[in-house]
Amino acid sequence: MEDTRKDTLEEEIPVQEEREEEVSETTDEAVKEETQKEAKAETKEEKPDDKVKQLEAQLAAEKEKLLRTAAEYANFRSRTEREKLAIYSNAVSDTIKELLPIADSIDRALDASKDAPAEFKKGLEMISNQLAKTFEKLNIASFGEVGDTFDPELHNAISSVDSDDMESDTIAVVYQKGYKVGDKIIRHCMVQTVN
Repeated sequence: MEDTRKDTLEEEIPVQEEREEEVSETTDEAVKEETQKEAKAETKEEKPDDKVKQLEAQLAAEKEKLLRTAAEYANFRSRTEREKLAIYSNAVSDTIKELLPIADSIDRALDASKDAPAEFKKGLEMISNQLAKTFEKLNIASFGEVGDTFDPELHNAISSVDSDDMESDTIAVVYQKGYKVGDKIIRHCMVQTVN
């Protein structure tokens, strides 16, 4: 009987050791869980601040995106407005380039009609005035008159002459008027200058 008791005691000892290990493991786990709970509680206390900072960063990023989008849209609008004006200006200048030979012919006919009948001369003047009004409506201005100062940006000098009556670098003769729309030159003025 002592042998059976020893066997049962020997069997009970490892069982007790296993139980002690399980208890120590459970207490270790309980301690770990407790520390994790405490850590979570501490992070929960910190989380609202972190969450606010994160939301503020998101708000700042979205605000930056919105400002950039608004700026891009404003740039787009102004660019398209400039392009529309440039298209209009180019279309007007291209159309006027085609009409300028007619205006030159009318001006030459007026200069040559000094000895023509009055009705004929009056008709040419009416056509010339009508063309001038049309050019004015389209914001087209002519330039290059005798006595003006020569400007190489506006005038094309095809010859020069010596003169005691006029100052140097002035226009002595205008062969062909110049035209511009606003600041854009449609055609340079062909002139003769004084040396």
